[in-house]
Amino acid sequence: MLRNSLIMKLKLASLLLILCFTIQVKAQNKHTYNPVIDVQHYDFKLLLNDTNDTLKGNATIIVKFRQTASSFSLDLINLTASGNGMVVSEVKENANNVFYTHKQDKLQIELKSASKPEETRSYQIVYKGIPADGLIISKNKFGHRTLFGDNWANRARNWLPCVDHPSDKASVEFEVTAPEHYQVVSNGIKIEESNLENYQKFTHWKEDVPLATKVMTIGMADFAVNIAGKVAGIPISSWIYSEDKEKGFVDYAPATEILPFFIKQIGPYPYLKLANVQSKTKFGGMENAGAIFYSERSVSGKNKIHGLLAHEIAHQWFGNSVTEMNWLHVWLSEGFATYMENEYLGHEFGRDSLIFLLKEQRKKVIDFEKLRFTPVVDSSSVTNYMDLLNANSYEKGGWVLHILQHKIGDDLFWKGIQLYYATYKGKNATTEDLQYIFEQASGLNLSSFFQQWLYTAGTPQLTITWKYNQQKKSIEAIVMQEQTGKPFSFPLDLKIGDTIKTIQISNRVSHISFTVKTKPAEIIIDPNTNLLYSGSVKGN
Repeated sequence: MLRNSLIMKLKLASLLLILCFTIQVKAQNKHTYNPVIDVQHYDFKLLLNDTNDTLKGNATIIVKFRQTASSFSLDLINLTASGNGMVVSEVKENANNVFYTHKQDKLQIELKSASKPEETRSYQIVYKGIPADGLIISKNKFGHRTLFGDNWANRARNWLPCVDHPSDKASVEFEVTAPEHYQVVSNGIKIEESNLENYQKFTHWKEDVPLATKVMTIGMADFAVNIAGKVAGIPISSWIYSEDKEKGFVDYAPATEILPFFIKQIGPYPYLKLANVQSKTKFGGMENAGAIFYSERSVSGKNKIHGLLAHEIAHQWFGNSVTEMNWLHVWLSEGFATYMENEYLGHEFGRDSLIFLLKEQRKKVIDFEKLRFTPVVDSSSVTNYMDLLNANSYEKGGWVLHILQHKIGDDLFWKGIQLYYATYKGKNATTEDLQYIFEQASGLNLSSFFQQWLYTAGTPQLTITWKYNQQKKSIEAIVMQEQTGKPFSFPLDLKIGDTIKTIQISNRVSHISFTVKTKPAEIIIDPNTNLLYSGSVKGN
């Protein structure tokens, strides 16, 4: 049995490699935000202090030109009347000064000579200012000064000159000079930490895996640091405010159990470390690559944040490594993390926990669509990307994956998940790409499935009425879909006594009939919690 199991695993691995190779042609990334350049690498040298909130920066940016160009732009917030924002003092191309303008939050850089397609050049930008956002400089709950990068969605431009969009991913390093009492955490691995004169310290972190700016970060605080363990050679650490260290080390310890679960289910962890950091992020958790920031309120010592940890750790695969091409597809990040969180909690605490979560999340989806009737992939004009952090992107996205798993079966579903990750690891993807992957994995045409659950607003609203026919010993029922728009197509499970009947529903009104031994006391809709719907059932 062991040998047969090994052979099957090798065959599956070979199939994944073949499919990945085939899909690469379709997986070509389309950059629409900044079509002129593709940033290859950022090196941010930052000087920070305790006297004021002014940041002094020296950024070296390596760009590859996609086309012939005489100039290109980067995102960087201008100085405002309030005194916040950045001022650029110098720009160089390969050590030579070049002309630039900095207006309307765009740094426009003129080239010394026109670029050639695929040509690579290096630019150095010297700037300083007080960040209005993005780098949060404040005091923590103990009154100590802290500094935390908090870039989602496109707030990196407040303190970093960059292409501030998920479609352009690049490797990054942060070289931070700051007062020596700070511990500095960032993406990647620590290259150097050195004490300097005048009570200063230099810390250098480097990440070689391409990242979107939304998950690039630094964190500075008076941390206590604990190595919680290693998983598959990956060090897992906890960075906790010194006063909270005993509680925080307990609360963040489950990461050592969560990481191996996802590695087994999805594929290799994409980074060289996992740091879990108590912070001043505006979110409950922010999934920065290899350095996750959690709200300082997450620490209680009660070891009750398994779901939060699982959600943010799942983002390391989905959102960080496989990144949505643009904000319309943010569910590929948040919906996946919600689904994976559910899966881990079901694995750890049992199926009853999973069912409880699914029902709670289903209610959130139904309540939200009463407030805002939009599809998961929302193509409407959204200017505030924070508005996309809603029940459609999170709970409905997670539910769609749950329905898809039920539709194609566990084995093919996880085959699809693994193929999706293997294909787009380190790249960008769209919902169309995900559909194509699952069609390849399952052999099914999933166009109508994706159309109704992701591109169509709303969910099925069902009214079911039934009656018992004594003479025929049968149940006669009418299933009505009362939502606006086209009727959905889905399998409907009905529990009648100890028997579950599955009926394919696709019409606005469906008449169904089936025999039973005795008149049931009730009929239960969706007894195994596999359908995203609202509604009621009445019988006599």
